[in-house]
Amino acid sequence: NTAPGHCRRQWMAARLKSCVVRRRDGQEQHGVAASCLRELRDKACGVLAIDKAREPITLVLAEDGTIVDDEDYFWCLPPNTKFVALAKGEKWSSKSLDSGTAWLSEAVDEVDSAADKWKQLARQLKDDLSNIILMSEGDLQVLIDVPLSDLAEELAQSETRVQVLQDTLQQVLDRREEERQSRQLLQLYLEALKTEDSILSKVAEPQAAPRKDMDVVDTGTSSTGTPARTTLSDHILAALRDKPAPELCLDSQDLELVLKEDRAALALALGWDKQKAGAVQEACDQELSKRLQQVQTLHSLRSTSKGKKSLPWGDWPSSKRKK
Repeated sequence: NTAPGHCRRQWMAARLKSCVVRRRDGQEQHGVAASCLRELRDKACGVLAIDKAREPITLVLAEDGTIVDDEDYFWCLPPNTKFVALAKGEKWSSKSLDSGTAWLSEAVDEVDSAADKWKQLARQLKDDLSNIILMSEGDLQVLIDVPLSDLAEELAQSETRVQVLQDTLQQVLDRREEERQSRQLLQLYLEALKTEDSILSKVAEPQAAPRKDMDVVDTGTSSTGTPARTTLSDHILAALRDKPAPELCLDSQDLELVLKEDRAALALALGWDKQKAGAVQEACDQELSKRLQQVQTLHSLRSTSKGKKSLPWGDWPSSKRKK
């Protein structure tokens, strides 16, 4: 008589999807198993103690805020997908972000002066060396310039190993500079080709009649005449406007802010058209994706390396470059 019941339990287990749920502003996570979206909502309300008056809740992906309200899409998601439960009236925001750059949004110990910034960065590396990939060029340079003995003391490592770390930081910085120069040369080449094509077309075509109507540049203003406004800080706008490859200069948190910015507002703030603003957002998206992929690869390698909790300091290659 126990066989039918055992088979039924196996069938039910096969129909359950394991999920992880949490509140928008909370860090406490709960694992639940559900056979459908409705059951997941009910269980989420229970384990997260959401008041009945604030139901129905909305389930969104913790990674990017995508609303999950389709049963087929729910079943296409991988096991242990992380959800954020939004009560009535709540909206997902970047503060709810649960990705490889979540550490960038967490509060860090307050410091009395900018001179102590390197200690914050050193603590991030002490927690996980793969954070190097997500740092801006400015942050990398700050750690490179720290006296060897001070950085070794902060990281509780020997000066030999810290020298290897600083050489690695310099290598990362050099690679970004080489990549920027390559992109700049490619851009100059493409602009030269465009100029040459323009000259040839003017020579080949008969003189065109002057246009009566001037081209209208889309500045990002709405139909009501109210200009869109950017929320980006001055240092991000300056990097986007002045650097030949700004995505290489910004840290990953700044890249996310650029991606979330309204394209019309970004174009207006930079004095560009929407096409150029879209191009720089696309470049930022590609750079952020590349960094996150590198971090995920390192984490994957680390998790399969015989239970080691952190990357061995001695495994970072020493640089032959003389500073």
